[in-house]
Amino acid sequence: MNISPLQQLMTQHPLIQSMTALEEVCWLNPAATTLANALPYVGLDNADIQAASDRLQRFAPYISKAFPETAHAGGVIESDVVEIPDMLQALVQHSGTEIPGRLMLKKDSHLPISGSIKARGGIYEVLAHAEKLVMAAGLLRETDDYSQLLEERFRQFFSQYRIAVGSTGNLGLSIGIIGARLGFSVEVHMSADARAWKKNKLRAHGVKVIEYEQDYGTAVMQGRNAAAQDPRCLFIDDENSTTLFLGYAVAGQRLKTQFDQLGIIVDQHHPLFVYLPCGVGGGPGGVAFGLKMAFGDHVHCLFAEPTHAPCMLLGVYTGQHDAIAVQDIGIDNRTAADGLAVGRPSGFVGKAMERLIDGFYTVSDERLYRDLQMLSQQEHIQLEPSALAGMPGPIRIMQDQAYCTRLQLHHIPAQNITHLVWATGGGMVPENEMAAYLQQSSSSG
Repeated sequence: MNISPLQQLMTQHPLIQSMTALEEVCWLNPAATTLANALPYVGLDNADIQAASDRLQRFAPYISKAFPETAHAGGVIESDVVEIPDMLQALVQHSGTEIPGRLMLKKDSHLPISGSIKARGGIYEVLAHAEKLVMAAGLLRETDDYSQLLEERFRQFFSQYRIAVGSTGNLGLSIGIIGARLGFSVEVHMSADARAWKKNKLRAHGVKVIEYEQDYGTAVMQGRNAAAQDPRCLFIDDENSTTLFLGYAVAGQRLKTQFDQLGIIVDQHHPLFVYLPCGVGGGPGGVAFGLKMAFGDHVHCLFAEPTHAPCMLLGVYTGQHDAIAVQDIGIDNRTAADGLAVGRPSGFVGKAMERLIDGFYTVSDERLYRDLQMLSQQEHIQLEPSALAGMPGPIRIMQDQAYCTRLQLHHIPAQNITHLVWATGGGMVPENEMAAYLQQSSSSG
């Protein structure tokens, strides 16, 4: 009897059966190890993160003037961390699972300029490219005041160059807004599942939006092909860009500073658990790397994906990384979490970070909507569906007795444990769209 490749895969990796049935699953990574053991596989270190941080500091005078909403922070693009105790109680009550510790929310959903986590990596890569171009042309030095980039002569200079990106929405939004503001000609190749309001916002900024009926993978492929025809065009590759990755990684040290200010300790006796929504993997991978470099082995990162698009889980779990897509196992990649609707993961991130991620879990669209409504009711914070993927994380790890035993969580005083949900988008969602999300939540719940 012939066994199909899918049946063979299921035999080797039993969790795939539950994944293809679109069940919520949780896989705690047996290969997770110490930072010292894993770092050589990443190929980057603290010096790389510091260089990215320094570059952002050089651009701060420009950002402050180009985007006045950042002026109060001196042109630094950063988000607040808030405690959400009422949401914690609601999660406990709804799940019947005790969650020791405090629950925090990192509001990258409300980052200035583009209202999502992509304001970290996307904006950083455009700035790095702009700096490289003007320095090569002899128009700017590191010691100069970068606010002069607002002058028309620089806009004219950048207008000779193009930037292209494939996106489900938020990455395109961040790159389009900053790219157009600098003067670049920007093309965003977007999948059919990208929200119309994001496309409209980009066009309002003078960005060319090219739409595809197919999914994210097609948008990326077409964007990459178009850019390859023009030597003056930079294609920003969310799957393979170390520049994007480092832009996200800067978040680690900044969170450590925020925690210091809040009096939150992270050490052997005070573990930190961070739950990161994952699409292709660049954003959560970069943030997780930055967190590991900032907090060492005392931070535990978990990636959250929709049941209809568990691409990073599939890639790392099977060891096939970007050689396998969710469509290969019969999953449709159709989800309300449009920012996470990715069929094939970043091979770079999977291979670099597989030893540094504690685990992966999947979330149904129904749960995303339920938690969206719950957060709005309990804390008056409104996010887009994909940004809620992190919310069930504390429940998942506390329900896994083997994981809790391995980390000796039952021996740690409850007040010493911190859970942090990374909210990745929603700050710029129009009121009517948010009302529709909440309406959907009511019908789903």
